[in-house]
Amino acid sequence: MLCVPPPKPSDHHRVATAAAAGGCGGLGEQSTGRAQLLSSAVELHEHAAQASLCAAHALPASLCAAHALPAAAGKLHEHVAAGAPDQCCSAVVQRVAAPVSSVWSVVRRFDEPQAYKHFVKSCRVVVGDGSVGTLREVRVVSGLPAVTSTERLEILDDERHVLSFRVVGGEHRLANYRSVTTLHPVSEVAAPAASDGEGTVVVESYSVDVPPGNTKEDTRVFVDTIVGCNLQSLARTAEALHRRGRATADAAPMASP
Repeated sequence: MLCVPPPKPSDHHRVATAAAAGGCGGLGEQSTGRAQLLSSAVELHEHAAQASLCAAHALPASLCAAHALPAAAGKLHEHVAAGAPDQCCSAVVQRVAAPVSSVWSVVRRFDEPQAYKHFVKSCRVVVGDGSVGTLREVRVVSGLPAVTSTERLEILDDERHVLSFRVVGGEHRLANYRSVTTLHPVSEVAAPAASDGEGTVVVESYSVDVPPGNTKEDTRVFVDTIVGCNLQSLARTAEALHRRGRATADAAPMASP
């Protein structure tokens, strides 16, 4: 199964402190250093209240040497296995107690990532109308080793529920970042015993260059934490949307004469 368990906060603090004391290299000419990268991961992890970054699922399928995904999702995330030697890859799985339609209505809004990505301060569409090829400029909240990110929508498949984007510019330290997010009904990816009715499994994979002076593990811990927090927020947002929709539907018959 794919599980990317978040390292313990104490481990992050220990590594970050050691990195600062050792004067480790940074993430570029204007880097705040490896310690800040790891310290940011600590803060993000603590915001997640030490929750698991993924749900446990059966039916593993090989993705790359380090990760596995549910069989129904693996083929849509092959870009991770094709990463260059100087890149790191990972994938995070999140189960959502809402149907695919509710989750997809949130995910597909390329122009409004802040609807569930709480580390996004604002988003402005630079070019396009939300279809493939659209460029957006995202501004992130303070405290992260980034200011802006310019991102291009690569895939928007409403039938298969696939969204992919690539980072093409901005003020940040994670170069050549590419992400693929797919949605799957629980019944298609979970073992029969684990499928307890309506729900969605969200898989988000990524590949990214390892910044100079950092290791693949440093980079993976940091990005996994951000992606995991985003997907937990997505789950809360989509579940609340679904509950409101059901409440409205239940109230409609009572309002009829």
